[in-house]
Amino acid sequence: MIGENSFVPRLFGTDGVRGVANGDLTPDLSLALGRAAGFVLAPGGGRVVIGRDTRLSGPMLEAALSAGLCSAGCHVLLGGVLPTPAIAFLTIAEAAAAGAVISASHNPVPDNGIKFFTPDGVKLPAELEDAIENAMMAPPSDLPVGVSVGRADLLQGGDDRYLTHLLDSIDESLQGLEIVLDCAYGAAYSVAPRVFRAAGADVKAMHDEPDGSRINIRCGSTSLALLSQAVVEQGADFGLAFDGDADRVLAVDERGDPVDGDRIIALSALRLFEQGKLDNNVVVSTVMANLGFRRVLEERGIEVLSAPVGDKYVAHEMARSGAVLGGEQSGHVIWAQHSSTGDGILTGLQIAAAVSATAEPLSKLAGLYSPFPQVLINVEVGARDALDDAEGLWSEVQAAERTLGADGRVLLRASGTEPVVRVMVEATEAALAQHTAEAVAEAVRRHLA
Repeated sequence: MIGENSFVPRLFGTDGVRGVANGDLTPDLSLALGRAAGFVLAPGGGRVVIGRDTRLSGPMLEAALSAGLCSAGCHVLLGGVLPTPAIAFLTIAEAAAAGAVISASHNPVPDNGIKFFTPDGVKLPAELEDAIENAMMAPPSDLPVGVSVGRADLLQGGDDRYLTHLLDSIDESLQGLEIVLDCAYGAAYSVAPRVFRAAGADVKAMHDEPDGSRINIRCGSTSLALLSQAVVEQGADFGLAFDGDADRVLAVDERGDPVDGDRIIALSALRLFEQGKLDNNVVVSTVMANLGFRRVLEERGIEVLSAPVGDKYVAHEMARSGAVLGGEQSGHVIWAQHSSTGDGILTGLQIAAAVSATAEPLSKLAGLYSPFPQVLINVEVGARDALDDAEGLWSEVQAAERTLGADGRVLLRASGTEPVVRVMVEATEAALAQHTAEAVAEAVRRHLA
């Protein structure tokens, strides 16, 4: 039990609370988290929509989280296995006080996580996360009793309502397209094939069973090899690979070549721009976006704004700048006109609509630029929090950037969940990027060991 004077490290990372299910993330912790979240996000009671992916630990954590929320007087609506963006959508549709998703996204099978949405279907700002953690450390002494105790009910028809919402996001029929879908044994297993078939596509689905013992294993957005093979062998137009909770997607073109988030955002931005639908002619990406991506859009008159890594930071910058499109290289893409958060299935539909409307192969639509060689090295350190104040290290970084000039860059950032500093270097030549990244990584080890 977490008492008033107990000290716990910050629970929330860049995407909610994550850990090994029944190890770091126990039912006890989930119950305490749910109760605290209930008091903070739905004071006086209110509806909270809960969904989960297919992980074996999902029902266990769902029961504990639901019990905690009910203990705070909330009315819990259990959506079952649904994509993360479906819960964001249903939170808004139900006028709920909050939404919650039990998933570890693309992480391995043993992991799980809990993340929350506001009534507007966006991930929590740091202030609300801190308030929940404070409430866990000092739980109220008077809990609801009698008729004030919360209850939990099944949310009926959530998948059908989400499917209709997705279909409403496109005007084009997908008739004549052959698409391979890799559902990663995760939350997309049912909805994704259904919606693409309903839109008229010929769908070949793989890894489309709700098997939490195999979620993300050699499949989905973290492993494109089998999808690439299937697309080529079947002569399909392209393939789409979702992650465990289906809030992101990567594509494979008709030749079996991968299409990452940068390319998806670029082709989508240009299509919106040509249609006069790219508000303010601005797109939001993260500091990890490739220089080639930035330059091709800027050459077409589209401004690219940067946000820290994490789709909730992208969403915040989109709201600030009035952008209608933003996302990450990893495949989180936010379409503000249709969704409040990253949605892999919705993004896949937009890709399919572009291919259908233009009658161009995905390889041509996505082949807008040549990416700059990019090298990423993770450096284990003893003091990641000391990165900002390591003046000697930053002097070496500045020297490396002067050597690279305008056609390269160095990016250092501390991991939000691991004792790691991530070193990323881009340059015009792969050898130069590799050499520079190794030199900067060695400097990180010297200064932050």
